[in-house]
Amino acid sequence: MTTSKSVLLTLFLSIGTICFSQSKIDTLLYRLNPQKFAASVADKSRKLENKLVSKSMKVLSAMQKQEEKIYRKLLSTMDSLQARLKLDEVKSKYAAIRNPAIVSKAKQYIPNLDSLKTTLKFLDANGVGGKVKDALSKAGSLQNKFQQADEIKQFIRERKEQLKSICEKLGLVKQLKKINKQVYYYAAQIKEYKEILKDPKKIEKKALELLSKTKLWKDFMKKNSLLASLFRTPGDPNDPISQANLAGLQTRLQVDNLIQQQVAAGGPNAQQQFQQNLLAGQEQLSQLKDKIVKFGGRSSEDIMPEGFKKNEQKTKSFLKRLEYGANIQSQKANNFFPTTSDIGLSIGYKPNDNSVIGIGASYKMGWGRGWNNIRISNQGLGLRSYIDWKLKGSLWISGGYEQNYKNEFRSIDQLKDYTAWQNSGLIGVSKIISMKSKLFKKTKIQVLWDFLSYRAVPVGQPLIFRVGYNFN
Repeated sequence: MTTSKSVLLTLFLSIGTICFSQSKIDTLLYRLNPQKFAASVADKSRKLENKLVSKSMKVLSAMQKQEEKIYRKLLSTMDSLQARLKLDEVKSKYAAIRNPAIVSKAKQYIPNLDSLKTTLKFLDANGVGGKVKDALSKAGSLQNKFQQADEIKQFIRERKEQLKSICEKLGLVKQLKKINKQVYYYAAQIKEYKEILKDPKKIEKKALELLSKTKLWKDFMKKNSLLASLFRTPGDPNDPISQANLAGLQTRLQVDNLIQQQVAAGGPNAQQQFQQNLLAGQEQLSQLKDKIVKFGGRSSEDIMPEGFKKNEQKTKSFLKRLEYGANIQSQKANNFFPTTSDIGLSIGYKPNDNSVIGIGASYKMGWGRGWNNIRISNQGLGLRSYIDWKLKGSLWISGGYEQNYKNEFRSIDQLKDYTAWQNSGLIGVSKIISMKSKLFKKTKIQVLWDFLSYRAVPVGQPLIFRVGYNFN
């Protein structure tokens, strides 16, 4: 009878625990909005995968074209049959690396992608259907594409080393520089794509922050993430693989005890001698590290190819090359015009790190002729184009062409009189000041000379002072 009661009590407690856990999961999923989270991950994975595939195929085609061109030049300097065989071998190697079916099964660890994938696995394991399985599939496919990209990066690096000696013998310096650029920018582009994963969307960030506070998710991550499969948690009683791997290995406590015993047996000066040996060992490790770096033991992302300067903008998307700005310029009242302020908005594109080209528009607001005569009015409009070129440090040379309607207007029809628009040609200097602000990235202070102002009737203001701000 007592045994029956114990069994019933155990069964009751088990059912209660399961119901309680399920209730916690249901509450968590309700706050999480898993379908929206899955859709966001799927969309990001799909876009990144398309970019990865496009960039990888593009760089492989460019490399193959360069390599075939080099071997065709060899036809006149070596046995034609041997050169022909080399060309066929090159085509075969490039065809093989393009095949996604032969990608290594080894998984590249990308922390943010691992977190997103494991979270999707957590949702799937807890019975969340809908878009979760599709998102999990797309995230897994993206993981494979990153692995393939890493292998392509290694492949083109090896091809570059093989072609280097041939190019030097034939005097093909130009082709070698092109290959160096392709290798460098491909590695930089893959790095840029990984950086995108470090910037989660709002729904992804909210989900990860919410889940990271729960023990259920933490326990699941410890056992099911890619990192967990690479490095099992030591001493986990629920992980027989970990226990098997640790069998026979010394623990940290055992190592500490062994060191203490050796130091104690060495006499009064043993502690000092031990510290000296430790410092000497650290110094040797530092020297070895310096030698590795010196002789090329760095990733291709850190190595600058010889003969060209890198352009940080090249690996960025079109939208990330844009910068948005606003500026203001005030002018005192004179015989012809009241006190005015030009409020301008601009959008610029960065073709490289040292230049910006852009367009903008401005609105001239009138304030009246003094404190006793304040009156808001439309005093003009302006259309702008500009170019900034980095001179040195934070100093830039600035130039631009503008058209300004400097008359008061009360309707759009008045602006159609093109003869009333005045031309401005600007050249001057800009000073860029970086800002630590959530809204503004930098301040631009400009002093510009309008060399066309003398042709205007009445003569315009030749010297222009503007203060502008670039948004984050």
